Amino acid sequence: MLELARYDGSNRLKGSIYLAIAMSVLAAVVIWIYPSFSESFDDIDEQFMDAYPEQVIQLFDVQTMATLEGFLAFELYIFGWVILLGLYLAYLAAGTIASDIEHERMDILLSMPLSRARVVAEKFGSLAVPIVVVNVLTPVVIYVSAVLVGESLDIVDLIAIHALSVPYLFACAGIGLVASVAVSRTSIAQRIALGVVFGLFMLESLVDGTDYEAVGAIAPMRYFDPNEVLLESTYDLTSAGVLIGMTILLVVVSQLWFRRRDIS
Repeated sequence: MLELARYDGSNRLKGSIYLAIAMSVLAAVVIWIYPSFSESFDDIDEQFMDAYPEQVIQLFDVQTMATLEGFLAFELYIFGWVILLGLYLAYLAAGTIASDIEHERMDILLSMPLSRARVVAEKFGSLAVPIVVVNVLTPVVIYVSAVLVGESLDIVDLIAIHALSVPYLFACAGIGLVASVAVSRTSIAQRIALGVVFGLFMLESLVDGTDYEAVGAIAPMRYFDPNEVLLESTYDLTSAGVLIGMTILLVVVSQLWFRRRDIS
């Protein structure tokens, strides 16, 4: 069982380690510059808010820069996890099925005793490798880096934010999976996935606090709030459940779509 997931997962391991190293370096740099940044202003929050347009503050949900937690929430988690990793996982997922169809490997794969639904599920399951690796290695670097610059981080909050990011990243990957079964050209599927995920991020940011706020309920970003975890030590398990349900729905839709489509 899960032979396909294990095979694809092992092929993703090397790239996943490189991804974790890249995000760890980003995290270390952000923490390293924080002390000099925080000492540059007498009132860092006021000067920061005055320096940036209100639209930027709203877009990235900046709440405070006066603490390391607030600095990390903006500089690392909203930018690095919500945007960059969300886009990256959607991009990876968009190539799972479309790439095999485009390069004529899918016919060979389906000649084995594997259902189309199983192929989709196991291909998607292999994305657990980059998601888990980046969320296991990076928080270790973050915690050690904070200690080295003389700052403290709540280790429970740090573990929580990475644990809660897992269902968020799977939901973004689910969007890429739908794109992957919808079209046969990998590059097109990847562009669709990137456009949809970034579009949903913009949608949620722009409708937040408006009369159209309910529209943003379709965006995975609504259900993963780094500020809430790091600044308030609040762990919204209900939102995590919504993301899990969203992921399951996207996988099921992808399976049903792939069962009906012609791959020739």
